[in-house]
Amino acid sequence: MSDSTPAPENSSPEEIGEALKAHQSFILMSHIRPDADAIGSQIALGESLRAMGKTVRLVNEDGLPENLEFLPGSEHIESPPSEALEVEVAIALDTATKPRLGDKTLHAASKAKLWLNIDHHKSNTSYGDLNLIVPTSPATGEILYDLITGLNLPLPDATRDSIYVAVSTDTGSFQYPSTTVHTYEMAADLIRRGVNVGEINAKTYDEQPYRKLELMRALLNTLERSEDGLVANWMMHDKVRVQYDLKPEDSEGLIDIIRAIKGVQVAAFFEELPDHRVRVSLRSKNKRFDVCQVAQEFGGGGHALAAGIRMPGPIEDAKAKVLASIDKKPKKSGICS
Repeated sequence: MSDSTPAPENSSPEEIGEALKAHQSFILMSHIRPDADAIGSQIALGESLRAMGKTVRLVNEDGLPENLEFLPGSEHIESPPSEALEVEVAIALDTATKPRLGDKTLHAASKAKLWLNIDHHKSNTSYGDLNLIVPTSPATGEILYDLITGLNLPLPDATRDSIYVAVSTDTGSFQYPSTTVHTYEMAADLIRRGVNVGEINAKTYDEQPYRKLELMRALLNTLERSEDGLVANWMMHDKVRVQYDLKPEDSEGLIDIIRAIKGVQVAAFFEELPDHRVRVSLRSKNKRFDVCQVAQEFGGGGHALAAGIRMPGPIEDAKAKVLASIDKKPKKSGICS
């Protein structure tokens, strides 16, 4: 499907199910710098398809993050092979735009004749032949839970655990406003199916490497807050990554520390990448301030309360531009007089 083709409407779960049943070979992919929703979604659907007797490859441009190695089935996550895979169907998970899958991953999937796109980002461009985009869902993992249970597909233990971790992490451990009654009902069902809540939460949240604490200390030295107290930000130069031998996943979730400051409504994390581009993470805790709109000004996207950008450096320039855009919006959004 051409990226210039007008975005189609959502496919029905039944159409997605027919495609899964009718084909034998699949490549499942998620975005660069994958989080637990991305990897968990790959494992969850991948293990369900394996239980159906399908041939499945789970590919991510950056491979498996160290902090998710505990997930059953994670051993199947691989970096893109150099050759294009002989697969019938490519499935993109938790990825708003096709380029976010990465060039090597796109090449690995280039022989697929059918593309499925399953995601919960409101900025998703519906680039699949079949699309299931549910912006109201708190996580792609929850969409897959509904798809798998609704179609009576296999739900093995690895699928169960991966869905739980995917949704738990993308909802801030079931705390964010996107969490619904249905989300809790899903979690309860997964627990009934055997999720060991204490063990899986401990592995998800209580096994942080010491280098992540070193990073937090470095970030605190860069912390700034706007005069009105509504916006907090911090930044990480690439030399910090080198100094502490950081992994990409080490910075995940740290923005929530400054988001939690009393009075702060918007948080921004500026991270200088090895190629001198800048990764910007944005968080809002006020529905009236849509950080996705800010992200889209700079070619990014995401959700109203959580969005991201990749933009040219240097980091000081990127920071000044994004903060200037944020500064224009509080009065307009009604979060201050």
